[in-house]
Amino acid sequence: MSNMQLDTLRRIVQEINSSVCLHDSLDIMVNQVSDAMHVDVCSIYLFDERNQRYLLMASKGLNPESVGNVALQLGEGLVGLVGQREEIVNLDNVSKHERFAYFPETGEEIYHSFLGVPVMYRRKVMGVMVVQNREAKDFSEAAESFLVTLCAQLSGVIAHAHAVGNIDVFRKPNLGSTYKTFQGSSGAGGIALGRAIILYPLADLAAIPDREADDISEELVLLDQAIESVRQEIRSLDEKMHDSLMSEERALFSVFLRMLDDNALPAEIKELIRDGHWAQGAVKRVIDRHVALFAQMEDDYLRERVADLKDLGRRILASLQEADSSHKELSSDSIIIGEEISTAALVELPVGKIAAIVTSEGAANSHMVIVARALGIPTVVGVTELPINTLDDVELIVDAYQGRVFVNPPRRLRQRYKEIQKEEEQMAKDLKQYETKDAITPDGVTVRLFVNTGLMIDVVRGVQRGAKGVGLYRSEIPFMLRERFPGEEEQRAIYRQQLSHFANKPVVMRTLDIGADKDLPYFEIEEENSALGWRGIRFTLDHPEIFSSQIRAMLKASIGLNNLHILLPMVTSISEVEEALYLLERDWIAVQEEEEVKITKPKIGIMVEVPSVLLQIDEFAELVDFFSVGSNDLIQYLLAVDRNNPRVSSVYSHFHPSVLRSLQRLVIECHKYNKPISICGEMAGDPLSAVLLMAMGFNTLSMSSSNILRVRKAICNVSMSDAQVLLEQVLKMNNPLIVKSWIEYYFKTHGLADMVKSSRIVNV
Repeated sequence: MSNMQLDTLRRIVQEINSSVCLHDSLDIMVNQVSDAMHVDVCSIYLFDERNQRYLLMASKGLNPESVGNVALQLGEGLVGLVGQREEIVNLDNVSKHERFAYFPETGEEIYHSFLGVPVMYRRKVMGVMVVQNREAKDFSEAAESFLVTLCAQLSGVIAHAHAVGNIDVFRKPNLGSTYKTFQGSSGAGGIALGRAIILYPLADLAAIPDREADDISEELVLLDQAIESVRQEIRSLDEKMHDSLMSEERALFSVFLRMLDDNALPAEIKELIRDGHWAQGAVKRVIDRHVALFAQMEDDYLRERVADLKDLGRRILASLQEADSSHKELSSDSIIIGEEISTAALVELPVGKIAAIVTSEGAANSHMVIVARALGIPTVVGVTELPINTLDDVELIVDAYQGRVFVNPPRRLRQRYKEIQKEEEQMAKDLKQYETKDAITPDGVTVRLFVNTGLMIDVVRGVQRGAKGVGLYRSEIPFMLRERFPGEEEQRAIYRQQLSHFANKPVVMRTLDIGADKDLPYFEIEEENSALGWRGIRFTLDHPEIFSSQIRAMLKASIGLNNLHILLPMVTSISEVEEALYLLERDWIAVQEEEEVKITKPKIGIMVEVPSVLLQIDEFAELVDFFSVGSNDLIQYLLAVDRNNPRVSSVYSHFHPSVLRSLQRLVIECHKYNKPISICGEMAGDPLSAVLLMAMGFNTLSMSSSNILRVRKAICNVSMSDAQVLLEQVLKMNNPLIVKSWIEYYFKTHGLADMVKSSRIVNV
């Protein structure tokens, strides 16, 4: 593809991504493609799943009256052929093809050549893009490549529009009254029945969808209140900065106030509201429109005002959202719905009133899901087709075991899930007997079960459920809940709480592990591939002041308790460990001198997350006291699969043969060098995989407090000899689904069917 074509592609993609709705995106696409390819016709047909047809949604070259009216049934015509084959169809004379279907209202009888390309998203046909010419001649390979590339971009736009409910073009009935099922990925298991409350990202213009206003009068009132609130805010800022800034530097505040005059931005926003748009969507449209105009201007000063304009838009939006949220009171059956929900946003909500969480983005092992699991909140993620916009206050059932969301479920389905909830309540009562039991197999082997913590509720539940220690304290969580880096004394108080609740028991504290899906609101890290980027020990060694502040706080918190262990995350090389050990030694000596007290030197371990560590265990063993497997990341890197990407989440499995074999070899190596080996990922909290880990020889399994009793029950009912036979059998298998099914079969035939998620499946 030539540089000119690449530039054209970039320009088209940029315009599509900046458009405010799907209709605009499609219109931009057909017009730009027609011009760029010098073709007579460019058309886009979208697949209407409900009516099983392809509907003409945009066209340049065909009769405009046919747009929105011409539809081809599944498999009908050349468009249907492209969708059926899921491949390119390139013809020099369409009239000679047996599948040609003529629609006189389009006026396409004068066009002979045809190039159709499927718009695919996650192996599903979303639509078909077609270009046509009068000349009877095949399209070139370069033309095919150009169109395929654009269709790949368009597929994401269409899928996103589906996800947020922006596709109303098929005139679907409002989901407020229609029963429908959506599939995602299971995050934190459980069942919930309740009503949806939509959580939009605060003051994020890009995340605000188009939707109709429920009450136009109310939206206008909310806008007036928001505009007046922003005016007062700007006046206050102007007054506050009067003595600090010169009048020229404060001129921006006057510009903002003029833009907020009744006949300026507010008038445009109100016009859209009166046309039926909700206030937040109207603000987004108006701001986006002005941003696009300013960005195209040749005047540098005006181009630089784009950021100011966006800032003003965010202020209006934030005020609107504040007013909107004051109208929403969470009840005990509130099901939180959103595109993506951050950990910080989750813990700011009244957790006791959240029945479940559903997101259209994310995957089963994201940090938010890990926290939701610890809080015992059923969670389904990656529901990419969920029409979020249409679900506010709609009745839902969330089956987080299967990753299913039922919208407006029928009475019989509600009744069945209420029965399952009762069964779960009974199961929870049955599991309480394991709170006071040790995890000892029927043939007498003891397995230590530790708890993963981060929030105080993890600690309380861990103690209540008999955890023998903390296998992973996520020190980043207190950092995520603040608006700045916590000081040394703040950290000391937090760490002391953790250590004292488990006095006389080991507490493994992981040093700050930010990056990837664990962002700090006040220290954003922008990277193309954050999972492989500046995270874990890579970040803290680049910021030794943050690392030392944390180590000093941990050491001070451990005085008199002597149960601190320190864990280094995301280790890749020997040099990283050597540098960290130097800083640890330096801080250990310094703190003892400052506090005038002897502090027991903590044991130091590294997380086994990066596969390269597996090949250097002998060298790392000379430096550290213990190893701890972070199975979530190790699996991600072993299988080259982004665990937060719903498109490939099905590839992620802790039953994959390469995962099991790698862990078995790791345990053998650690035992060879007399180093304790634990595992603290989600794999440890799954009863099915826990018995395999036990058989491998892991010294400790550390998990969410919500999984301790289930895993303990499994261990108390599966002998070590049986577990070793199971392990030997599955290590010979080459398919993760077969591995999982084999273990499930064992559980079901040995009185442990309640440990198997599939035993709770409801067929609908």
